[in-house]
Amino acid sequence: MDAIAATIAIVAGLYVAAGLVTGVAFVVAGVTAVQSAPVTVGARILLLPGATALWPLVLFRWLKSRRPQ
Repeated sequence: MDAIAATIAIVAGLYVAAGLVTGVAFVVAGVTAVQSAPVTVGARILLLPGATALWPLVLFRWLKSRRPQ
């Protein structure tokens, strides 16, 4: 049972680490690529937790917005 708990903790930690990296990068550089309106510092702070938690969706949308159409 300890091995299962350790595996879950490691996977959750990797998910959060990837989310933090993606979330910070998105808030610093990518939010203006997805949304054409200017974004204030306060809005970026509010976007960070959501971008961290939903990083796969944020990354997909960010990469999709960079492709030429």
